[in-house]
Amino acid sequence: MAEKVAKVGVKKTPGYLYFVDKKGDVSRAKMARGRKKGAKKIEKVAKVGVKKQKGYLYFIDGRGDVSRAKMARGGRKKKKKAKKKKVKKKKAKKKKAKKKKR
Repeated sequence: MAEKVAKVGVKKTPGYLYFVDKKGDVSRAKMARGRKKGAKKIEKVAKVGVKKQKGYLYFIDGRGDVSRAKMARGGRKKKKKAKKKKVKKKKAKKKKAKKKKR
């Protein structure tokens, strides 16, 4: 499913999120756990310079190397709905009022 793009061998530290930044280098950011949201300090871990292609998701795999996987686009195909037949409504017959005999 995924293909290895570059062998880096980054050692991951718990509490950090590792990712491939816009320049194609491996970076990490401290994970937010109960802190207030704000600007996080991003550290560059390894300079790789991977050229990214459109339609691929780049990530750091279990061995610390840069890998990529084809992104799923469009999701699951929907089944076509069967057309319902039009049903003609029958007109209700008017009931004649019965006259009471005395």
